[in-house]
Amino acid sequence: MANTSEEKKKTLGVANTSEEKKKALDAAIAKLEKDFGKGAVMKLGESGAHVNVETVPTGCLSLDLALGLGGVPKGRVIEVYGPESSGKTTIALHMIAEVQKRGGIAGFVDAEHALDPVYAKNIGVDIDELYISQPDSGDQALEIAETMVRSGAIDIIVIDSVAALVPKQEIEGDMGDSHVGLQARLMSQALRKLTPVISKSNCIVIFINQLREKVGVMFGSPETTTGGRALKFYASVRMDVRRIETLKQSGEMVGNRTRIKIVKNKIAPPFKEAEFDIMFGKGVSKSGDILDLASGIDVVKKSGSWYAYEGEKIGQGRENAKSYLESHPEMMDEIEQKVRAHYHLGEEYREKESADDLKLTAKADSKSADKSSDKADAQNGKTADKTEQA
Repeated sequence: MANTSEEKKKTLGVANTSEEKKKALDAAIAKLEKDFGKGAVMKLGESGAHVNVETVPTGCLSLDLALGLGGVPKGRVIEVYGPESSGKTTIALHMIAEVQKRGGIAGFVDAEHALDPVYAKNIGVDIDELYISQPDSGDQALEIAETMVRSGAIDIIVIDSVAALVPKQEIEGDMGDSHVGLQARLMSQALRKLTPVISKSNCIVIFINQLREKVGVMFGSPETTTGGRALKFYASVRMDVRRIETLKQSGEMVGNRTRIKIVKNKIAPPFKEAEFDIMFGKGVSKSGDILDLASGIDVVKKSGSWYAYEGEKIGQGRENAKSYLESHPEMMDEIEQKVRAHYHLGEEYREKESADDLKLTAKADSKSADKSSDKADAQNGKTADKTEQA
């Protein structure tokens, strides 16, 4: 006659009761921690687990809002892609500047050999403290990136760009040779190795990517990014950067109006958009960004073409209002703080949320402990009754 499931469990030494299961699990975790180190397996709500994702601001307030948590997440892969001259490298340089402001160390793998140090300095990057590499091949570039991330000392590294990561085999071959899928294989292998190291070192890795067009696409967008599909899967955040308008002043072109769409976001709701100005030679216009956000929530009042703050007129027309804020940094900082407070954006709000989460976890743990003790008391009571009856 076939054994019942209970008898089978006993034969295999499988735990039946909740206490036996708990003991078996504790023994298994103890063995795993002995083999792989402390924290190999833990509950998500435990203090050692990374529940709250740390973020670093992008240097653009409207982009921080679109990302959901006030910036780009640490220990994750970020992809920034778009057409030529759309502002991809500018955004990456702003992120480097923000990390450096917070005492972090930054690296830049310049596979395109096109970084402009003067422009980087104007944006706010400390070029004297920026580690830069101009590799000869894609294999070398990714090896350099992995070694730097593995050191645990780098806080942010930018790879510009994926399209320029040419495999060594292709460089050493002749011009007309076919190398189908070689770059995609290189990226796939590199990301398999990089991702766990990035997570452990808490480093932000930004891949800048270019667009290509697929041939023969009848429906949908023919646009695709280079380097295969691996990066699309491994990236926690993907940003689509587009130039939507050229800004003119007195007939002269002074910058671009840029739109960024968050097409993928693993840490907050995706598909949000941010619009801001990128001024030639200066980077993202902070005054314009703050003015747009503040007028959207009536911190700065707009009446016709005039902008006013707390009853004081600050300029007729957007450009004049921007100039006024640039010449009055105290007022601009005050308006920025009000915008941040309105959207609950900033470290103090993140800390408050973390504290609230910890309180909820502690409450849940105490409830769980109470239930366990009640269960144990009930079990002991039943055992005592059975003993008395016997």
